[in-house]
Amino acid sequence: MLRLAMTTDSETFERVRGPLADRGIAVDHVQAKERALRVSGGSTDSEEFAGFDAGFVYPSRLMEGTVVDARLSVPWVNDREAVLTSRNKAGVLAALDAAGLPTPRTAMVSNPVDEAVVTEAVEPFSYPVVVKPNSATRGVGVATATDLDSLLGVVDYLNLVHDYRATGDKSYLIQEFLPDARDYRAMVVDGAYVGAVERELPPDAVEEGRWKHNVHRGAEATGVDLPDRARELVERTAEVLGIDYLGVDLLETDGRLVVNETNARPTVDAVTKYEPDFYDRLAGLIERTAAGEN
Repeated sequence: MLRLAMTTDSETFERVRGPLADRGIAVDHVQAKERALRVSGGSTDSEEFAGFDAGFVYPSRLMEGTVVDARLSVPWVNDREAVLTSRNKAGVLAALDAAGLPTPRTAMVSNPVDEAVVTEAVEPFSYPVVVKPNSATRGVGVATATDLDSLLGVVDYLNLVHDYRATGDKSYLIQEFLPDARDYRAMVVDGAYVGAVERELPPDAVEEGRWKHNVHRGAEATGVDLPDRARELVERTAEVLGIDYLGVDLLETDGRLVVNETNARPTVDAVTKYEPDFYDRLAGLIERTAAGEN
């Protein structure tokens, strides 16, 4: 039986273990963070990292991931490069735009800059605008600004963070706000669309003025059947980025359908929300990765 190392023990780990075991793949957890890791000078924990054929997916903390990667010495479904590619929101949007795929109008600001640069960057936009860190996840740090003063106020807080010398990413995005957009997370496995969910906040949250449809912020994910044009868009997104296992976030409003973000470490939802061949495709991708064919 093929043995797969997974560095998360959250919902995805619990959901995939049974279906993958049914397809000849044993999934075990390897803890990559909030612990001590041997770097050199002994092999007391060697058994913990032995006997794996592949990893799924590269650890979210890249420093710890480098050590775990060296100890496991296996190929990954979504390696370090794939995770870094997807994490760079501006880089993703730039690549997709260059390939002719629809994205929201976006500008990236690289700190430190003075207010004149921010003012010039936002000129082509209409308010409100979205301000978001370039490499954060789960909607962390994302805000709207209704005018230049409120935008500069948000930027002031970002400047405080970016002033800290250890902050690696000192960039952020200014993006057009798409009101009342429907929010989808579509999944691509090995180049093929394999299902999608629509993420919706409860009505009372919307009435309170909330607009970020992240599941981790209280939104509910409901399985949906996306039309062909959306399926083709997410498959092209994965192709352009060169990522085998990808979550693609789509926004749809006023006849527009755009790629908003991607996630190379997407959470797997309930199997009922995906196409019938979801786990067959995922197992096939894992097997080819283990065999060094990807």
